[in-house]
Amino acid sequence: MSEFFGFGGYERIPEGYMSWQHLLFVSSLMAVMTGLAIFFGIKYRNRPQKDKKRVLAVSAILIDSFELFKIVLVCVREGDASPILRMLPLFLCSIQLITIPLAAFTKGRISEAAVDFVAVFGLLGAVLGTYGAGQNYAAYPVISFDNVVSGVTHAISGFAALYVFISGLTSMKKKNIPITFGILTAFCAVAYVADILIPYNYMFLMRGDGTPYDIFYNLVGGSPVLYPLTVYLLFIVYIAAFYGIYFLFTKRKKR
Repeated sequence: MSEFFGFGGYERIPEGYMSWQHLLFVSSLMAVMTGLAIFFGIKYRNRPQKDKKRVLAVSAILIDSFELFKIVLVCVREGDASPILRMLPLFLCSIQLITIPLAAFTKGRISEAAVDFVAVFGLLGAVLGTYGAGQNYAAYPVISFDNVVSGVTHAISGFAALYVFISGLTSMKKKNIPITFGILTAFCAVAYVADILIPYNYMFLMRGDGTPYDIFYNLVGGSPVLYPLTVYLLFIVYIAAFYGIYFLFTKRKKR
């Protein structure tokens, strides 16, 4: 148990990013995530909105509880509170720690916009935070506290995204698109300021850290101006493409 939680440091050599152990572990998480989303999505599809939100409420409590437990344990493991500075909810995936609870426990346009944000970014975050998490799987053994909790929280994010689509909870109203852009822009701005002041690499705005973002970091030669702008623009393009494909698909479906 001491080795699993990393007390005293991990003695095992990390199996490595994209090793068969890494791929098997995250694929298992994605399979469970997808299966549960389909099961609960179909089960609650014809239920009232308040019943559908109960599943999101449980997801919100679980994802925040796992994240809080991770912060506390890492601080205990390292003997001080300094790790909190590198575990602020300022990664793309971390936004779900806030938006899933907003989707579950609020009403009106705020809830609608939060549900849409979960739908747009939940699955992307799940994939990037598992298959794309080169910084984690290169540093820690696959079956370790750091990677298991990270994998579970990202899987919950993906589950919530799939669930809101399958259950029919998402609205994807055009009037809420500016809110989606606004949430992302605000988080990027705060993350960028935190990256400079701490310093750290929230939202991967400073460097790729062994993730697919390295492709764009290398393309712009590591420019401290062009690289963060490129990452931000990638998010914007992704939102536009997601909504475009969604509206195209739903329009054809109605025909």
